[in-house]
Amino acid sequence: MGDWALSLALSSENLLELAKSRAPADRERLLLAIVDLCDTPHAGDAMKSPQIQGLLSSIFMSLVVEAERDIRQRLAEKLASADWVPPALVNVLALDEIEIARPVIAQSPLLRDLDLVRLLVEATIEHQIEIARRPNISQNIVSAILHQGEPAVLTALAGNDTAELSPRDMAELVERARTIAGLRTPLSRHPRLTSDLAEKLYVWVGLALRKSLADRFRLDSEALDRALAEAVSEAHAGAPKPGKTPVVTVRDGEREEMERRLIEKLHSAGQLRPGYLVRALREGRLTLFLTALAMLGRFDGDQVRRAIDSDRPELLGLACAAVGIDRSVFPTILELVRELNGGRPGGGNESARRAAGAFAPVSPSVAGAAFRQAARAL
Repeated sequence: MGDWALSLALSSENLLELAKSRAPADRERLLLAIVDLCDTPHAGDAMKSPQIQGLLSSIFMSLVVEAERDIRQRLAEKLASADWVPPALVNVLALDEIEIARPVIAQSPLLRDLDLVRLLVEATIEHQIEIARRPNISQNIVSAILHQGEPAVLTALAGNDTAELSPRDMAELVERARTIAGLRTPLSRHPRLTSDLAEKLYVWVGLALRKSLADRFRLDSEALDRALAEAVSEAHAGAPKPGKTPVVTVRDGEREEMERRLIEKLHSAGQLRPGYLVRALREGRLTLFLTALAMLGRFDGDQVRRAIDSDRPELLGLACAAVGIDRSVFPTILELVRELNGGRPGGGNESARRAAGAFAPVSPSVAGAAFRQAARAL
């Protein structure tokens, strides 16, 4: 096993005890010990052995689960580019707060395409932006980003010159620049921009970028300006009359499907807990809240939706009681749901006070059965 590996194995019990300790001093000692191991010459090769990998996984995972934020951040920065880190640890750090996850997402050679796609589905916009900025992301990742269509993530992708963007991908980004202003500047400078795409982009950018595009691709700016003026005149002539709203296509179905997959993954991994419901509402994601509530309570999704659209907030109270939400948290949940759902469930303040009765001293299973029975009658 080698002197270094043998020394590590012999000290494993002490390291594991430090990992289990909640004392800040012990956490600091453990971190420093790991840093010393990382700085040891040729340590990387020894760490890749199955025996050491198992030991490191136990130590690191114990540390990450209970460690304070600053320690997790130092650990992420130290291990971001290492190729011997247990993959489970890399994925946990990549799902942590963005300041902790950023160096791992940007540098870790252990994050596979499947891991990055999972992050695009499960993580925050900030995490998704970092994925779009990651050097040399593959065509698979580019396709996933384009499919989701988040403007801030697309803008980060447009600024990533090393991403594997096909001609079709570039054409799609240029087309999206029609409505996403943030795409225009990075696309105008992108090395994969062609003359044909530059002519198309020219119509949507400001004067400074038009000059830059005309100089770079030797465009006929006078002809393009005339075409632009004609297009503007036609647009004004065909503008909708006052009182009429243009049709906007929103991909709600795709977003709801993405959220459903996220909830299923969290549930199967044992990470879907009642506290997630409040988090979803605070982030303004009502459909995510409804999907998570239905999954936690094993409710019919349509019944949950009808309950929050009714004038009976006590039904929402029963559903929350069934999944383990505390009585003291329910007023916050009800207020957030009403803010996101046009004031529903209705009934006013008096109904909200009555809804607290759903948290009477009964078991969650009884509350769940009462919800199902009442919801079926809606």
